[in-house]
Amino acid sequence: MYTVLEAIATANPPYKLTQSEAADFMLKTESLSTSIRKRIPSIYANSGIDYRYSCIPDYGGDLQNFELYPPNWELTPTPSTFRRNQVYATYAPKLALQAAQQAIAEASLTAQDITHLIVVSCTGFSAPGVDIQLIAHLGLSTAIARTMIGFMGCNAAFNGLQSAHAICQSDRQAKVLLVCVELCSLHFQIADTLENTIINAIFSDGAAAVILTSHPFSEAEGKLAYTDGCSLLIEDTQELMNWTIGDTGFLMNLSPKVPDTVASYLPNYLQTFLDKHHLTQNDLDFWAIHPGGRKIIEKVQSGFELSDRMVADSYDILRRYGNMSSPTVLFILKEILAKHQAGLGVPVENGIALGFGPGLSIDSCLFQKI
Repeated sequence: MYTVLEAIATANPPYKLTQSEAADFMLKTESLSTSIRKRIPSIYANSGIDYRYSCIPDYGGDLQNFELYPPNWELTPTPSTFRRNQVYATYAPKLALQAAQQAIAEASLTAQDITHLIVVSCTGFSAPGVDIQLIAHLGLSTAIARTMIGFMGCNAAFNGLQSAHAICQSDRQAKVLLVCVELCSLHFQIADTLENTIINAIFSDGAAAVILTSHPFSEAEGKLAYTDGCSLLIEDTQELMNWTIGDTGFLMNLSPKVPDTVASYLPNYLQTFLDKHHLTQNDLDFWAIHPGGRKIIEKVQSGFELSDRMVADSYDILRRYGNMSSPTVLFILKEILAKHQAGLGVPVENGIALGFGPGLSIDSCLFQKI
C-alpha cells in the first residue's frame, strides 16, 4: 500500500502587512531602547521577507482598531496568556476550516469520506479544540479517529505526516485529513533584546491542510506518495531553541547558533536517510526547506551546493508569508507541485522536505512518484 498525497491547500488570515509596515509598528512602541530601535530597520529589511499575515488588525498601527493590545504605544498593560489564548480560540478554527475545506474539495472527496483527522498547532490550547470545531463545521463523522499534535514547533508538520503515513499503512480504507494552523503573531513580545527583535521580524500566521490516502500500486501509479520520514534529536542543544508558556504569552528563545548547528549535522543525517532508500543527493528533483529564517536556507544551499532553482520555492514562501511555523513547509510543497502540474518543467520523481525545531531536532520526509 502507498500513502498518496492527494491535495494540499493553504489559508492565511485577512490582515496582510508589508515588512516595512511591521517594522513601523515596532518603531512606534515606546518601551524599546535607542540601540534596539537603530537595529530594527536593517533586521526587518534583511529578513528575506516582504509580506506577513496576522489574525488581528493591531500590527497595522491604528490604535483605534487594536484588538489584542491596549490602545497606547506603551502597549500596556501587556496582554495576558489567557487573553491571547482567547483570540487563538476564536481565529484558529476559522483558518483551519478554510484550508481543510479547500483540501477536501481539491481531493474530490466529501467530508464523510474522511476517516482520520490530525491537527497540528503550537500557538494555542483549548478543549474542546480545533479538532472538535473542524468535525462540527466540516460535517466530519462524529466517530472519526482524531489526533492532536501540540507544542512541537516549526517541524511539527513532519510528525503529522509521519502519523498520517502510519495510519495509511495500517488501514487500506484510510483517508486522512492533516491540518496545521499557527497564529504566531499573537505571541509577539515587546522585549528590549536583539533576540526578541529578530523573532518579531520573522513569524507570521497561516494554515495548511493535506489529504493523504491509502492505495495499492494499481491506483497509486503515477501519483506522488509519502515514502518515509526521519528524525534526529541533536544532543545538548535544548538551550538553542525553546518555546515556553509565560504570563504574557508563549515565549521563544532562538539562538543565532541554530543555522550553523543544524548545518553541521545535516550532511551525515541526510546521507543516512538517502542510503536507506538507495538514493543519492543527485536523485533529488526538489527540496522543500523550512525557512526558519533566511540563514537556514542559505546554509542548506551552500552546504549541499544546491542550485538556485532547488531553493527558489523556500525563499519565495519566506518572502511572501514569513515563517508560519508548522504549516510553512506545506506551503512550499504546494508551490512545487503547482509548478509541476502547470508544466513548468519541475520534475517530482524524488523529493525531500526538511524542517527544524526545538530540541534541536531535524525532521525530513521523502516523497516519490509511484
